[in-house]
Amino acid sequence: MKESNFITFLSRQQFGARAGALGLAIFLWIFVVSNNDYVTIMNVPIEVRNLNERKRAYKKEIPQSVLVRLRGSGRAIFKTLLLKDFVSDFKLVIDLDRISEEYDFYLNEYYDRYPQKVSIPSTFELQYVEVVYPDSIHISLDEYMVRYVPVQSQVLVNPSPGYIKVGNPILDSSMVKIAGAKEAVQSINFVQTKKDTFSDVDFPINTRIALERIEEVLIEYSFISINYSQDIQAITERIISEVPVQITNNIPGLVIRRNPSTVSLTIVGGVDYIAGVQPPDINVFINFTSEWSPKKQFYEPKVIVPAGIISWRDLTPRNIELAVAKEPD
Repeated sequence: MKESNFITFLSRQQFGARAGALGLAIFLWIFVVSNNDYVTIMNVPIEVRNLNERKRAYKKEIPQSVLVRLRGSGRAIFKTLLLKDFVSDFKLVIDLDRISEEYDFYLNEYYDRYPQKVSIPSTFELQYVEVVYPDSIHISLDEYMVRYVPVQSQVLVNPSPGYIKVGNPILDSSMVKIAGAKEAVQSINFVQTKKDTFSDVDFPINTRIALERIEEVLIEYSFISINYSQDIQAITERIISEVPVQITNNIPGLVIRRNPSTVSLTIVGGVDYIAGVQPPDINVFINFTSEWSPKKQFYEPKVIVPAGIISWRDLTPRNIELAVAKEPD
């Protein structure tokens, strides 16, 4: 370290020590010496009582605290600042016992009329003066309602080259219970997950995704996040043999013989998924009513593969011979 830098470092350390000593002196002066009365403004919690939560709910959020002017000695004020967050009975109370739907509480008038609803522990030795902000609180209530709505995913998954998403994403719950004011609950038809993107993925995804909360609406959710799973598999191909050829829309009274009665083809998809595909899972068919003609002998069948298969190719044989005769009497 250069000499100039070392001197600067020592100066900063000395300044820090002096500042700490000054702070300690101020602390001791306020806590031990100061018995003078002061007026201060503090953030005081608001507690709302007598809301029947099974029948009523808030339409809009109400403040969690208000700014209150208090009077007391320096010692009392300092002690209150240190302890108020750890004392449950330091608060202002609003009683909703007689409120039906809408009401404006003008706070200073309310606490002048009901001083018992100002709760300040006697050990704090403070005197309530007035509410500074806000001057009023609007309470809006509605009927309490519970409803189940679908969960919609907003997660985007982009597999790496050579990989594929197999099946639909799996959420550990397709429905979420919401509860709150009837007007708000009735307006919600679904809840979405937060948006998220997974790129260049070459392995299955299993993670927690938070639900997207609707702003400015007081709604309770039965859960706030959900487990999201998406299978990712390497792309490969497999030959499936002995796939039966079906004849659809046969005409009663006719006997139809197929030659051959089975085919083979190559399917492309996720390695684990196509390993479980069996010949009956693939629909190979000829629509007799729409395609048959007495002048035609060979027919190319239609092929429908399960949704999890990317593609198919190399149908063998490509054409099926049909021999048609009347049923014997």
